[in-house]
Amino acid sequence: MNRRDAIRRVAAASAAIALPAWAQSSRIVLGQSAAFSGPAAQLGIQMNKGAKIFFDQLNASGGVNGQTVELRTLDDGYEPDRCKANTEKLIKDDVFALLGYVGTPTCVAALPLVNDAKIPFFGPFTGAEVLREPFSKWVFHLRASYYDETGLIVKQLTSLGLKKIAVFYQDDAYGKAGLEGVKRAQAARPRASGAGHRAAQHRGRRQGGGGDRAQGPGRRRADQRLQVLRGLHPRSAQGRLRRHLLQRVVRRHAGAGRRAGPRGPRHHGQPVMPFPFSTTTPISREYLEAVAKAGPDAQPNYSSMEGYLSAKVLTEGLRRAGRNPSREALVSGLESIQNASFGGFRVDFSAKDHTASTFVEVSMLTEDGKVRR
Repeated sequence: MNRRDAIRRVAAASAAIALPAWAQSSRIVLGQSAAFSGPAAQLGIQMNKGAKIFFDQLNASGGVNGQTVELRTLDDGYEPDRCKANTEKLIKDDVFALLGYVGTPTCVAALPLVNDAKIPFFGPFTGAEVLREPFSKWVFHLRASYYDETGLIVKQLTSLGLKKIAVFYQDDAYGKAGLEGVKRAQAARPRASGAGHRAAQHRGRRQGGGGDRAQGPGRRRADQRLQVLRGLHPRSAQGRLRRHLLQRVVRRHAGAGRRAGPRGPRHHGQPVMPFPFSTTTPISREYLEAVAKAGPDAQPNYSSMEGYLSAKVLTEGLRRAGRNPSREALVSGLESIQNASFGGFRVDFSAKDHTASTFVEVSMLTEDGKVRR
């Protein structure tokens, strides 16, 4: 080896050492902080299972651009402080991107760290506007916003002649986002409808369990027609209002695994993901086949479907970013996914809009515990 070749090799080695760990590996490492314990645990568990099902199949077929994908997880119990600490650790460990965080309060706690570290933050399990405005280059939303969801609730039920709405909301960023969505939807309705809203707070643990002490107008007259429950675990609050209501609409996380029971009321929900219980769409067929191959521990549900789709769309962004991508390249790759169909689910990003979908539909949890569209 001559002196010139030696200098070149030393320079190349020095440059490689200066690169982040994720730029030197045949493996892409993603990070996820979510609730894997506590009352909201099923949300994190199922979101993670769906993503893992996709990545396991991806890796078995050779990965993306010759690189496999690893998803590292940390439990935050749906607590913002723990989520913040987890995010700091994942960034310190030099993961390439963050995927599948669960919950509005936790995502809000992580957001400043995401922007400071300039790390892609994909598919948070929240529709809160605070994560969408002001716009962040690093945050990508797969699901519709809470404003889209609550707008559909108000539109659907006021069209049936129901004029009054009670909002019984969880007293944190998640519940307040739902309350604001109802207010905005009501403000957009014709005043001639006479529709109005009143609100009561559900004060308990942030996870939605525990207490259900209401503040404000907690009791409702018999003429109250519509209730919107805004929390992770609406059963904890239902006793206080149950006999005063003739119809209830529940905005809840569909993947939490709760059932109404044989004598429970019918609950309506607003899923923002494709129906995961039948093969009505190509993405549902693909997902159900993947769940079946994953073994008996995997069961179809909305949260798992969201994890699966999040992993699938993120992988397409990685494919477009090229081999050994930078974080900037991933952002560009995701932004290039415009008006694309993922098995019938439309995804439309751009450089100025990182909300992929406004898809919302109505489903019903029936007395026998089944979900119907």
